[in-house]
Formats: sequence, C-alpha cells, structure tokens
Amino acid sequence: MTDHLPGRADSPDRDSRWAEVDAFFDEALGLEDEVLREVREATAAADLPGIEVSAAQARFLALLCRMVGARRVLEFGTLGGYSATSFARALGDDGEVVTFEIDPRHAEVARANLERAGVPDRVTVLMGPAAESAQGLIDSGAEPFDLVFIDADKPSNPRYVELALQLTRPGSVIVVDNVVRRGGVADSDSDDPGVLGSREVLQLLGGHPRLDATALQTVGAKGWDGFALARVR
Repeated sequence: MTDHLPGRADSPDRDSRWAEVDAFFDEALGLEDEVLREVREATAAADLPGIEVSAAQARFLALLCRMVGARRVLEFGTLGGYSATSFARALGDDGEVVTFEIDPRHAEVARANLERAGVPDRVTVLMGPAAESAQGLIDSGAEPFDLVFIDADKPSNPRYVELALQLTRPGSVIVVDNVVRRGGVADSDSDDPGVLGSREVLQLLGGHPRLDATALQTVGAKGWDGFALARVR
C-alpha cells in the first residue's frame, strides 16, 4: 500500500520509512521466524493477495491471546492461513482455532500452510460464507470463544460482530481489522462499501451495551490503517 496522510505532502518517503521501521522491529524482536516466513512465502507463491497481517500485527494478536489466556479463537477470513498459524502456535497443543473462508483456493493454500507449520490438528477451516458458518456454530451450541478476529469482507463487519457476540462470553476479546481505510473512515460522505462497513461497525462497538471498545490507527509495512478492539462485558 502507498497511503499518505492527508495534508502532509512534505514527507514523500513516509511509507518507505514505515516499512523500514517494521523491518527493524522484525529483526530486533524476532517477530517472524522461519515457519511464519515460509507460510507467507507459500501464500505469495500461490498468487494469493498479499493482504495478510504483518509480522508485528501477528505477534500482537498472539500476545493478546496469551494475555487473556485464550484457548479457543474464532477467525473471520482465513486467506493463506498466516494469522491462523500464529494463533494456533500461541494457543499451544490444547488450543483450537476455527476459521471461516469462502474461497476454495484460499482454503486449499491455508490447509497446506497449516500442515507446513505443523498445526493442522489445532485449526478447523470451515468453507462457505462467514455469516452462515458462524450461524451454524451458534445453532450447534458451540463452546464460547475467548478471542474473535474479524478480517473478512468489510461491509459485513457489523453482522460479524453481532454473530461474534453470540459465540463469546464475558471477558472475551473481539478484534476488527482494517477499520481506518487509509483515513476514509472519517469521511461521512463516502460511498465506499468498506468505509461504510467500518463506520457502522465502529458505531456499533461504541454504543453496544455488552462491549467496551477502542480503535487505534497503525502505520507500517501494510500502510496506513488500524483496528478496533473490544472486550465483552
């Protein structure tokens, strides 16, 4: 991505510096080991879009799992399995990740990557529209999840949060990715479906009686974006 902050044309190399800082974080903190690097490279080699979380973001999500003592994670949007692999490794041998993917090719690559990472027994990839898969879990009386990561089609984010609330418990954490939309989220006149979905989900999080929430902007190798973070009451 090559996003630039509005009104700041004085820094044409801003995005390259963001990526350089992320690269330094990766090196200094050892954020992406050989396993995760192989998953990322295999995803790229399969010609899937390079929209998975960065190494720093994956580590953040893994640490969040450990901080809340998560044993079960639900993910909306599998892609090549990079974040699912990170979750599975963070949860340990007795953890479980359930991830939704609508694209058969993405699911195929993800399953191969999970095998490559040695965690296929901890991750279930459910094929089909995410809302239908989530409703199926609700109808089956699935055990509550400790953390939900929403990183699928952005217009459906409000629906995904409502479904996530039926699959969590007090103390569970919900993370919604890509809510800044290169600053577009602040544009009340936007007709972009992704922006509209982000605005709606943030308003939902802010006004929901069962949630305490915030949102943070991020910059880095993935450009200018951000995420919303909520705790279920």
